[in-house]
Amino acid sequence: MLFIKVQGTILPLLTVVKGKIMAIQWYPGHMHKARKEIEEVMPQVDLVIEVLDARIPYSSENPMVAQLRGDKPCIKLLNKSDLADPKVTEQWIEYLEREQGVKASAITTLQPAMVRMIPDLCRKLVPHRDVIEKDIRTMIMGIPNVGKSTIINTLAGRVIDTTGNEPAVTKTQQRINLRNGIVLSDTPGILWPKVDNEASSYRLAVTGAIKDTAMEYEDVAMFAAEYFLKAYPEMICERYKIDNLPHSDFELLEEIGRKRGALRPGGRIDLHKASELLLHEFRSGKIGQLSLETPAMAEIEKIEVERIMAEKEQARLKKLELSKLKQSGKRHQG
Repeated sequence: MLFIKVQGTILPLLTVVKGKIMAIQWYPGHMHKARKEIEEVMPQVDLVIEVLDARIPYSSENPMVAQLRGDKPCIKLLNKSDLADPKVTEQWIEYLEREQGVKASAITTLQPAMVRMIPDLCRKLVPHRDVIEKDIRTMIMGIPNVGKSTIINTLAGRVIDTTGNEPAVTKTQQRINLRNGIVLSDTPGILWPKVDNEASSYRLAVTGAIKDTAMEYEDVAMFAAEYFLKAYPEMICERYKIDNLPHSDFELLEEIGRKRGALRPGGRIDLHKASELLLHEFRSGKIGQLSLETPAMAEIEKIEVERIMAEKEQARLKKLELSKLKQSGKRHQG
């Protein structure tokens, strides 16, 4: 089990079983409070804006958002699209827009003009508010470190939020009048209580959605290396000047260590340094535009998650039934 310290409280973050991340467990007090506040405000909201990481739209999509917004229209912003595979991003936009009332758009905060088009998207999805000359009340949501604060600052034309690469910077909900017919309610970056998809847990770690201090670099880097070897072998070989494609994630990290001089005394490869190199260069886009998941992968994983959830529910009901039988037996004995 790995832990994170939040406001002086030690909380479980990643469950590691036999060297593998099994689930993210991160639900500090301010996130629980944020959910309650969102539930209270949601009836007054016309439109929800959810910011996703374009490299992992499925893994960065918080199922809590769908539960909270109900049938309200939603704009899904695939941020950091400059770091993602453009062809895969196109697939994601088409896939996400199959849902009724959803409009998806790929953006990057490096191009403010793209961000400033968001109010126009809001007006198209909620045209009736313009007719009655009332502000469109929007709520912007997203997991930590997805770029939500930078988007808000760009829309407002001034610094509203503290921004940075550390997740969970925003702690409180706030209301911002953009003075263009749009009123924006900001929310803290919320990770859901539990991620039951092991692959999503890894992808969130690879992209930096959780703090680096709360993860095993080698473990996460090996997950990334295995995927890159399958999905983007040419880009990996070109970046690290590798002539013959390694056969495994371990071999790739060793090769990166050799090429970049990540060595320990005696010429042994420093896997930690090699892992840092791979993850940091992926996050900065130095390897190239890479996506970590596709809609086809997401469909398969959703079925698996449903199976896991069904098994857990069956186990819970069985445990409850056994508890009832034990209580009944005690009453008879009494």
